[in-house]
Amino acid sequence: MTNRVGLWIDHQTAVIVSVSEQGETVKKIESGAKHLEYRGPTRTRNAYSTQYSKGDDQLDNQFRQQLNKYYAQVIAELRAAERVLIMGPAEAKSELRRLIGRDKSLRGEIHVETADRMTDRQIAARVRRFFK
Repeated sequence: MTNRVGLWIDHQTAVIVSVSEQGETVKKIESGAKHLEYRGPTRTRNAYSTQYSKGDDQLDNQFRQQLNKYYAQVIAELRAAERVLIMGPAEAKSELRRLIGRDKSLRGEIHVETADRMTDRQIAARVRRFFK
């Protein structure tokens, strides 16, 4: 049984298209991650203090933790895949690729491409074309 998976991903949404002999399935995963700005004190004690306050770091860490949970959900969908196509407009595809490289249970062939915003049907068509 050949299982090929293509996905379009950014920091908010992942659209996963699985193609096998039985047919094609499309699944969406929402991250729920929101990058918030710290609205704390604007003045610092001296001119040479750090640019970011402690609140900024905490918000960045919270955002990163939410993204890591999101990436773990996406990686769980890729476990059975023999070949994977990852598409996306920005950093998320590279971050996911790096995490997949660390995961020893994923052994399939992985291809990464840059792609702009696409509809679900466009993603499915692109995945079908790639795996033909």
